[in-house]
Amino acid sequence: MLVNTIVEGKVGQLWDVAKRLAMTLDATGIPYRVIGGFAIFVHVDRVDPIAARVTRDVDVAIERNDLDRIIKAIEPHGLKYRHTAGIDTLVEAERPRASTAVHLVFVNEKVRPEYVEPVPGFSDPVRTAQGVLIAPVADLVRMKLTSFRLKDRVHVQDMDSVGLITPEIEASLSEPLRARLAEVRATE
Repeated sequence: MLVNTIVEGKVGQLWDVAKRLAMTLDATGIPYRVIGGFAIFVHVDRVDPIAARVTRDVDVAIERNDLDRIIKAIEPHGLKYRHTAGIDTLVEAERPRASTAVHLVFVNEKVRPEYVEPVPGFSDPVRTAQGVLIAPVADLVRMKLTSFRLKDRVHVQDMDSVGLITPEIEASLSEPLRARLAEVRATE
């Protein structure tokens, strides 16, 4: 099936970038967590592979003060830093395209001023079989409910549909985020 081949190819590209980044950051002792759609894909895929949606890129939470070290460490591994339109990314050095980029997001900072909460600090990550550290579901739920764009609401629905959003996670949310979760659930 052509569609399966395309999807598998894209997933393979995302894993390749995530593993190169993880290998480099682990070797240099720089803390990170893969977040965003790719982390949600991994969590959902573990529970129900049919429900897992492929994403376009990899988002990584880092500490702002590690940015210079990351830029230096990652260059020998085929990625280079680019800051464009207010977004910090790592792109393939030979084929710099947004669709294969790593978007850098800073912990304890709001991605946009209007967001309800900042990106959560580092909590206990989940290490994938491929060796990549991904944010736990609770952190991903907070981030997706904070940004609350259409694709974020869909990601919340994906996690909820396979039972990843537990009553404990829901109870840990701030009141504004609990209200947003209720709104997402009302539209399912």
